[in-house]
Amino acid sequence: MADDLDALLDEVENKFCRLSRRDCTERAHAHGNKKQRFREEEEEAEAKAAAAEERARFSKVLTKGASEEEDIDDIIKDIIDENSCAKNLGKQTSKPSSPPSENNITSIQVQGKRCCPVYLGGSNTPYGIGTNFSQRACNQLRCTSCDFRVSHYNDYQWDKSCDYLFFRNNMPEFSKLKTKMLVKKGSRAYACQCTWRSIEELTDLTTDRQLRWVCSKHTE
Repeated sequence: MADDLDALLDEVENKFCRLSRRDCTERAHAHGNKKQRFREEEEEAEAKAAAAEERARFSKVLTKGASEEEDIDDIIKDIIDENSCAKNLGKQTSKPSSPPSENNITSIQVQGKRCCPVYLGGSNTPYGIGTNFSQRACNQLRCTSCDFRVSHYNDYQWDKSCDYLFFRNNMPEFSKLKTKMLVKKGSRAYACQCTWRSIEELTDLTTDRQLRWVCSKHTE
């Protein structure tokens, strides 16, 4: 009977242990599968997150690129507009002006009041305010050296015997000055108290460095 009991216990123990081992194995497999699924789900979530991040980064790059392209386009457009404006302005400023009419010359003379440049001229040269467009002989000359008004006489020229003392003693009396004047058609005799000149053609005053004559002012 004892042998039968031992055999029964051995059978129960074997069955229990076999069931326990199988249960443990199944549990281990189940746990392993669960862990594997969790790992797979975690990896899948990480992959999705990485993909989402990559998409966001790519979208940001595209947006930034588009914005930069728009900025570049705007800059290029501004440069083109500025160059176009500068070119038009250059054309306007560099466009040669047409020669002024007689009315424009008169307007320039009235506004100028002083000759620039200052011209001397023979009796055929009209008096007026001298400009680059209106080459007229100044009749408002004053000497900065002797501070005398420059006198001028049409169709006369000075005799070669004239000297400083003659003009110093006789200016501006025409009756006395006439003693050393020679009649010459087309010539004009200029003189102050210290300097004198006989002019036949239009002459720029700056070409004679000895003269200290300036245009004082034209009133009309």
